[in-house]
Amino acid sequence: MAPRPLRLSSKTAPWRLLFIILLVIVPICVIGIFTYAQKLSYFFRPLWDNRPPPFKRLPHFYAENVSMERLCSLHGWSLLTEPRRVFDGIIFSNELDILEIRWRELHPYITKFVLLESNTTFTGIPKPLIFASNQEQFAFAKDKIIHGVFSGRTAGRRSHEDPFVLESEQRAAMNSLLLQAGISNGDLLIMSDTDEIPSPHTVKLLQWCDGIPPVLHLELKHYMYSFEFPVDYSSWRATIHTYGPWTRYRHSRQTDLIFSDAGWHCSFCFRRLQEIVFKMTAYSHADRVRRKDYLNYSRIQKLICSGDDLFDMLPEEYTFQELIKKMGSIPHSASAVHLPAYLIQNADKFRFLLPGGCLRSPE
Repeated sequence: MAPRPLRLSSKTAPWRLLFIILLVIVPICVIGIFTYAQKLSYFFRPLWDNRPPPFKRLPHFYAENVSMERLCSLHGWSLLTEPRRVFDGIIFSNELDILEIRWRELHPYITKFVLLESNTTFTGIPKPLIFASNQEQFAFAKDKIIHGVFSGRTAGRRSHEDPFVLESEQRAAMNSLLLQAGISNGDLLIMSDTDEIPSPHTVKLLQWCDGIPPVLHLELKHYMYSFEFPVDYSSWRATIHTYGPWTRYRHSRQTDLIFSDAGWHCSFCFRRLQEIVFKMTAYSHADRVRRKDYLNYSRIQKLICSGDDLFDMLPEEYTFQELIKKMGSIPHSASAVHLPAYLIQNADKFRFLLPGGCLRSPE
C-alpha cells in the first residue's frame, strides 16, 4: 500500500508560509541595507540629525565704480587711512589650475601667499610635491610666495589612521608657517582650501574698512566640476580673521557671522580625469569610494557631463523638503557672468571650467 502524502492542517500551513517568506525576505532586506546603507542613512538624516545653529548673514554691498568710503559706510564701517596687510593661507594638494586662478585673482591685494603641501595625502598615500615641481607656473607671484612642506605619515605605518587626524595636523602646521611669513597682529588672514576663492572685491573691502568683525565666515557660491554646475550657497568654511595672539588655523565653524555672497567654491574642478581620481582617493572623505568601478574614467566623464554625483550619494540635507529638492542631477547653467575675471580673460585656456566644456582629458 502506497504511503499517504503528508498534509498540513489548516493551522500549520500559514506558519509554514510565513517561515518561507521570512527565509526569503529577511536576507534580501539585510543585503539591501548593507548595499544601500549610506543612501538610507542620508535619506533618513532629517530623523536622526539636527541642523547646526543658523549663521547670522551680514549683507554684502558692492557695485563697480562705487567708492571704497561709500562701501565701508554701507556696511556700518569706516575707511582706514591705509589698507591692512593680507595673508592668504591654504593647504594644497593637486589643484594647479584653480590655484592659478585664485592667485591671479587675488594677487593685487595679498601681502604673502602662504602655501603648505604634504608628501602624503590625508589618507596616507605617498604623493609628489606637486606645487614644488610646478613653481614656474606661478612665477608672477614669486616674491609673495611662502612655501612649506608638511611631512605626513603613510598608511603602511599606521593603516588605521583617521584621515581627519592627518588633515588636522597639517592645518595646525600652518600656524608656524604663517609666523615664518611675517604675519603680525592686526593683519588679515584668509583661511580656506585652494578651491574656496574669496572674490577680490570682498578682500579689498575687508582690507580697507575699519570696524569689521574679528572673524567672518565667507558665504561662497558652490559649484561642482566647473562653473557650469552651480549647486547653491552652502559653502561656509572659508574665513577671514583679523590676526591676533589666539588666532589658530582651522577649517571649521568659528563664529556665527557669515558675509554673504563673498566668492566661489569649485569642487572637483580639474582639467584631467586622473586628477579627479587622485582627489577621490586622497581627501578625508575617501571612504565614499565604495567600489573600484567608481574610479573608472568613462564613468567619471559621464557623471561630469550630466552633473551627477561621483559617489552615488544623496544630498546631505537636514529636511526632507531640501533633500528631495536637490535629488538628481545638478542643473546646467549657461551663465558665465560674475565669475573670476582671470578665468574669463583666459577662457580658451580654462574652457573645461566654463559652460559647454565638460569633456576632460585622461592623463
